[in-house]
Amino acid sequence: MQMPARKPPGGGQVWTLRPAKSPDNTYTFGNLVAVSTQDFPPTRDGTDLLLLVNDLYVFSARPLDGFPPGQMSMSDPQRTWAMVAFTDAVKVQIYDPFSQGGQAYLGSTDIEVGFAGKKRVETPYDQDELGTAVIKNFENQIFAPGQKILMDHKSIPLLLTIKTVQRVDLTTEKPDLSAGRVDTEPTARGIITRHTQINFFKDARTGINVKASNRRPAANSIIQPDFKFEDMGIGGLDSEFSTIFRRAFASRIFPPGLVEKLGIQHVKGILLYGPPGTGKTLIARQIGKMLNAREPKVINGPEVLNKYVGQSEENVRKLFADAEKEYKEKGEESGLHIIIFDELDAVCKQRGSGAAGGTGVGDSVVNQLLSKLDGVDQLNNILLIGMTNRKDMIDEALLRPGRLEVHMEISLPDEKGRAQILKIHTQRMRDNNVMDSDVDLGELALETKNFSGAEIAGLVKSASSFAFSRHVKVGTMANLSDDVVNMKVNRADFHHALDEVKPAFGVSEEELSTRIQYGIIHYSPVVNEILREGELFVKQVGSADSTPVFSVLLHGPPGSGKTALAARIAIDSGFPFIKLISPEDMVGFSEMMKVQHISKIFDDAYKSRTSVVVVDNIERIIDWVPIGPRFSNTVLQTLMVFLRKQPTKGRRLLILATTTERAILKQLDFYNSFNSDIMVPNITSYDELRYILEQCGAFEPQEIEQALQGIGSITAEDRSIAVGVKKILLGIETAKQDPDKVGRFVRVINRAIEEEHLFQ
Repeated sequence: MQMPARKPPGGGQVWTLRPAKSPDNTYTFGNLVAVSTQDFPPTRDGTDLLLLVNDLYVFSARPLDGFPPGQMSMSDPQRTWAMVAFTDAVKVQIYDPFSQGGQAYLGSTDIEVGFAGKKRVETPYDQDELGTAVIKNFENQIFAPGQKILMDHKSIPLLLTIKTVQRVDLTTEKPDLSAGRVDTEPTARGIITRHTQINFFKDARTGINVKASNRRPAANSIIQPDFKFEDMGIGGLDSEFSTIFRRAFASRIFPPGLVEKLGIQHVKGILLYGPPGTGKTLIARQIGKMLNAREPKVINGPEVLNKYVGQSEENVRKLFADAEKEYKEKGEESGLHIIIFDELDAVCKQRGSGAAGGTGVGDSVVNQLLSKLDGVDQLNNILLIGMTNRKDMIDEALLRPGRLEVHMEISLPDEKGRAQILKIHTQRMRDNNVMDSDVDLGELALETKNFSGAEIAGLVKSASSFAFSRHVKVGTMANLSDDVVNMKVNRADFHHALDEVKPAFGVSEEELSTRIQYGIIHYSPVVNEILREGELFVKQVGSADSTPVFSVLLHGPPGSGKTALAARIAIDSGFPFIKLISPEDMVGFSEMMKVQHISKIFDDAYKSRTSVVVVDNIERIIDWVPIGPRFSNTVLQTLMVFLRKQPTKGRRLLILATTTERAILKQLDFYNSFNSDIMVPNITSYDELRYILEQCGAFEPQEIEQALQGIGSITAEDRSIAVGVKKILLGIETAKQDPDKVGRFVRVINRAIEEEHLFQ
């Protein structure tokens, strides 16, 4: 409703009046002041006057016949608010409620309520009923933060203290009651109407009990009304953030009375975990932007630890002190206190693990945190957001429901997420027209497989540096060229950056490419069949939910091309995560170091949606030697576990392993751990050898025929070939260095065939 503006009858006149006692309870409990009809004649429509006292406090005045002139009645709460005594004189003027603009009405107000006298009741007060009583008693009056008001409710005197107001403009066609800013300044005055939403807090000092509202959201509405996810600058994490909102915040925006009826408690803790640079800290930091009031407390794990006895635990207690104090005063109407705990694993390691130098400080910090989150004195107004790269190191008691119960993996972004992140980091470039039109963000999103958000930000910085370098004068390091004003980051800059910035969790393409040094030569239908079978396994793992992990063993004689074929299948899979486990990378490693190295690669593989792990030369990895025989059972068991371990839901893994000792793997009961196997044979026919010699381009046709005539003549009856493709390709490279190419090649290959026969 709208109250008509009233012109001041005194034309800006100022009165000096002395405070006096209220004439009766109508004035005392009606938040009214009495004035003399001689000083202020009654208005024609009988409405109350609005008086500005001492240039700051506005009261509703009702002229009273017989009241002494030169005086103004004030109740104790009114004098307390205006800070005047009976012996003081006050300056009084007529107040125009629209003098501060159109926002003269209250959309909402937060009021603290408590008992005003010794007369009290234990029955809980209903918020909706209290709100109706306030509007009935004080409609059209001016409320301001800090104001104290007496109200008689069912013969019980209550003291109301205005905490905050939210002013709106009701003169517009479609007023938005929630659009105004929340104010706590005493000058932020507004008219209370029947449409004003009133939120009550209990004054815990008087022991009053206020029931949570069943219809209105909590007074401490934590989410800003105009909040949008896209404003947070978080790309590729829409579903994760929606889940966080649903689990941790959704219950807090519903009426507390309704939540109480459900008999549930709000989520008190969230654990964000995942690879470095994926946006865990960013999510926690940006949560502050969506909150309506209090900023989160941010603390790094190592900052909690202190060398003095008991100080670390005291640091934890201080984090929760404000929340405990407010919860005692306001109960379920308390505001939400968010504590962001970065690097949580630094202080919350498994108890008994000897963390914090074996002093037990780490154990004490965990115990203190456990008691605060879900101890005897339960708090329902806190949300602890913990972040870690090492979830496995955190004490299990912290991860159960009631504590850090929501576990959200912040993993590497998919193609759509990478496109969002690229848009965020290139927003200014595009807005300011310094990004060339040939840059295709969709193409870049496709080419940045397994990049984290931080790595994409690094890619954009690197591309910018290449753009800068194009505008530096030739021969100098600091002088800029004249056309620097026309600088733009182009497609070539981003492609140079892709060569420079590599993802920590990605494709070991360079390492795998060295295993295909001479390429794949399709000398036989067998090669095509092996690659086709590998392609089928890739499709099975990539698309079938029923096959989250699939392992294949490529076995055959030494040098038959097993590793090259496994590398080709892996690279051609197009999976974002491809890693190689090779004996070369573990030279000098102890058993435990090997186990840790293997475990890390597989753990990293589980962080990507689809992954390939190539385990090359298994017998070397497990330290198998024929003399003895000897091998590392610890490493063997580790590999067997990971061959069968199921990745987390939605993740899929293809394992390609190679060996020359299939029979040994059978004896070790390792062979049965594989889902499938592929035999990779030696070169066995002259046609296959001729094809390889023709493809290499090192020999003339007549030289090829001479070579074929000289190869394999071990006996007159048996001219057979049984040699690995790797030895043939090495023999070709050796022959290229000798003037007698054919003779050198024949000698190398015949020696290899002899060794093969002796080996058999």
